[in-house]
Amino acid sequence: MTKARATILLFLTIISLQAQEWNTDYKKAKETASAENKTVILVFQGSDWCAPCMKLDREVWSTEKFKSYAKDHYVMVKADFPRKKKNALPIGQQEQNNSLAEMYNREGYFPLVVVLSSKGELKGKTGYKKLNPEAYIQHLNSFK
Repeated sequence: MTKARATILLFLTIISLQAQEWNTDYKKAKETASAENKTVILVFQGSDWCAPCMKLDREVWSTEKFKSYAKDHYVMVKADFPRKKKNALPIGQQEQNNSLAEMYNREGYFPLVVVLSSKGELKGKTGYKKLNPEAYIQHLNSFK
């Protein structure tokens, strides 16, 4: 293996270890949450058009503080609703997200953060708030 390939492989490994664990399969996420006794955080977002969604991702979801805490306490589920054709989701994924929106986001708010028990019971809803990661974690935990 060349030195350049080894460097790229190391870089990709580090990025994957630091990436937020996002689930897109709600059923599997609930099963994981139940098995690990964790809270489900279901996030409705418009990844390519919703400015507050992007801010929430940048200011909270993508931070090391949040990712570290979430790994041990939450099962994160992303229900994305992109508008650009190039970002279109597979049909099955879009149908699942539409179904989740029917259950939890009939008003069509973005971003909408839904806090659920491992059984899928609604504990609370929130959205973008100008909070640091620690304060946002406290906010989410207030719904438990």
